[in-house]
Amino acid sequence: MQTIGVIGAGLMGNGIAHVAALAGYDVVLSDVSRDRVDAAKATIGANLARAVKKGTIAADAVDPALAQIALATDPAAFADADLVIEAATENEGVKAKIFADLCPRLKPDALVATNTSSISITRLAAATDRPDRFVGVHFFNPVPIMALVEIIRGLATSDATASAMHAFAAKLGKTAVEAADAPAFIVNRVLCPMMNEAIFALGDGVGTVADIDAGLRLGANHPMGPLTLADYVGLDTLLSVMRVMQDTTGDSKYRPAPLLVKYVEAGWFGRKTKRGFYDYAGAEPVPTR
Repeated sequence: MQTIGVIGAGLMGNGIAHVAALAGYDVVLSDVSRDRVDAAKATIGANLARAVKKGTIAADAVDPALAQIALATDPAAFADADLVIEAATENEGVKAKIFADLCPRLKPDALVATNTSSISITRLAAATDRPDRFVGVHFFNPVPIMALVEIIRGLATSDATASAMHAFAAKLGKTAVEAADAPAFIVNRVLCPMMNEAIFALGDGVGTVADIDAGLRLGANHPMGPLTLADYVGLDTLLSVMRVMQDTTGDSKYRPAPLLVKYVEAGWFGRKTKRGFYDYAGAEPVPTR
């Protein structure tokens, strides 16, 4: 496996391209417009420079890694890819359309993966022409820093495909765990309801943003509070995951907090929009409630 395609040049997509290029893969990073992919490559360059300052990579690794990343806006660019990873928005219809457009452009033995954080791998595989060569590979944000990758087999995913993804994760320096094709897999199955419950507590007046976050940081020894984490993940992504969990299981315990819905309706998605449970417009985040 030498050439990796990444569809979606947002936060997760540029992070996946970043680590794949550093690992020596040829990367094709694609999105719907040239502006988006250009901005993504600039972000990767800035993140690599930051890593050099922190001493986590050598300065002479930056230019070769950037040279490994080609930019594209057309699925035809993936014709020679050995693996294509979809990292688009957490919407099943959008992802299925991407796979329907992508697969006819690929070579027959190419693997296809999705970075979904909650959607059924088996259902997404049905939108492709190669369900045996389709797999979930769920990275965590920020991809260059977070050590974990969840690998999720669909009903038809072959042992060879799963083994190839384990080898890929190892070459990236990640630790892989296998999760069943169940709603939200392992990490989000546990983590997202915790963040959602913290938002319920805020909406019910149990505590302020600062006090809820301090309570979990100091009382549970978490590295960051659940509302800070929700802003980091993206409130729109959190809402999508909770809706998938509720719709798929039919269990009311996964009902999204009303305040979460309101924030998303307002366009307050967290860090990426500079407004969520904290205001990120200034030098330091400030609680909004």
